[in-house]
Amino acid sequence: MSRPTRTLCFLYAILAVAALVVTWSWNFAFFAGPDASLGSFLAGAYANPAAASLSSDLLFLTLVAVVWMVVEARRHGIRFVWLYVAMGFAVAISVSFPLFLIARERRLAGA
Repeated sequence: MSRPTRTLCFLYAILAVAALVVTWSWNFAFFAGPDASLGSFLAGAYANPAAASLSSDLLFLTLVAVVWMVVEARRHGIRFVWLYVAMGFAVAISVSFPLFLIARERRLAGA
C-alpha cells in the first residue's frame, strides 16, 4: 500500500475506535439506567423533534451506507460484507463503516 493509503486507513481506524468508545459509553450509560429496554431506547431516540431528526437522519444514512457497502463489496470482491452490515446494526454504523472502508482501501491497493 502507498503511504497515503496507509495514512487514510489509519485515520479510518482511529475514527472507528473513537466511534466505538463514544457510542458504547452512551449505550452502557443508558442500559445501566432504570428503564433499560430496547423499547425505551428507541422511544428515547424519538423523544422530541431534535432527537427524531437526528435518529431519522442516522437511520437513512445507515441504509445508504449499507446499500453502498454491498454494491462496493460485490464490485471489488470484498468478503464478509454481511459482517460489516450486521455490525452496523449491532454495534454502530460509525464503527463498521470505517472498518469496511479500510477493507475496501486494502482491496483496491491489492493488499
